[in-house]
Amino acid sequence: MELTATTTIRRPARDVYAFWRHLENLPTFMCHLDEVRVTGERTSHWTASAPFDRTVEWDAEITDEVPEEFVGWRSTGDADVPNAGRVRFAPAPDGVSTEVHVVLVYDIPGGPLGKAVARYFGEEPHQQLDDDLRRLKQVLETGEVVRSDGAPWGKRAREEFPQRPAQPLSAEEVEELAKEARA
Repeated sequence: MELTATTTIRRPARDVYAFWRHLENLPTFMCHLDEVRVTGERTSHWTASAPFDRTVEWDAEITDEVPEEFVGWRSTGDADVPNAGRVRFAPAPDGVSTEVHVVLVYDIPGGPLGKAVARYFGEEPHQQLDDDLRRLKQVLETGEVVRSDGAPWGKRAREEFPQRPAQPLSAEEVEELAKEARA
């Protein structure tokens, strides 16, 4: 599977690149990424959440890089999810912002069936990448990921407040809201 996404961040390319290149920062905005541990100058170990309460891990190496312009990487060894990618940091036309262009290629465990199952359980990869870049923009422009009152705990909220299709409130929920409004 190949994913691409782009966002514009109102920060200079050197700042955006420096934040991304400090790989330990990536879990602060990549929702399914639990940890990135740097193991060498160009190597790291990654741990991520996967569907069905699974964890996947892999080692990665930076394959090519031009500071403040781009970083390319690939997984190494026996990765649970073989992957490769490139992120490019380009000055935006306004002269202040940075366009961030991401290309990510990876093998989904289970092939087409795994992809269909992941989508069924709300794990659509294109949407995840777009959401991750939106959170990156928030972190770099405001210093934090903006959270709603409905999910103030970020990643933990996935387990505590599972999403469900929109539906009218039950009579009990309406009564509970009325009680809170009177208090």
